[in-house]
Amino acid sequence: MIKPYLYVQKSKGKGRGVFTTEDIPAGTRIETSPVLVLDHEDTVLADRTFLHNYIFLWGEDESESCIALGFCSIYNHDYTPNCKYEMDFEEETMSIITRRVIKKGEELLINYNGVPTSKDPLWFDIKSDNPEPKKAKKTKEKKK
Repeated sequence: MIKPYLYVQKSKGKGRGVFTTEDIPAGTRIETSPVLVLDHEDTVLADRTFLHNYIFLWGEDESESCIALGFCSIYNHDYTPNCKYEMDFEEETMSIITRRVIKKGEELLINYNGVPTSKDPLWFDIKSDNPEPKKAKKTKEKKK
């Protein structure tokens, strides 16, 4: 199930991303999609390919991985995401749930670390729409 108001388009500096054509209330399950589970050996192989950027760790001990179908592998990362993801190991599904109200046209973002508040570094440089503000340059006062 993918809500019909979701769509994929280019995200500035991030490749493709998932966006919405409608406002979405907080706590809304916007997607539940099946996953393809890779055993440990296949995970090791996938980690050596381009797929490394699109697979999620899977299982209670995270010794496996999965390829999430639907839009799940297209959501971009943010350290202050507006969505979170949940995995159902028995049903072999992954769901995306909004953490706050999402406005029409806004990009939907998850934290790739699995925990929405985690600030752990990732395997790539983060490109944010909200960069740290630049510090004002100090200027020397002219002595009179």
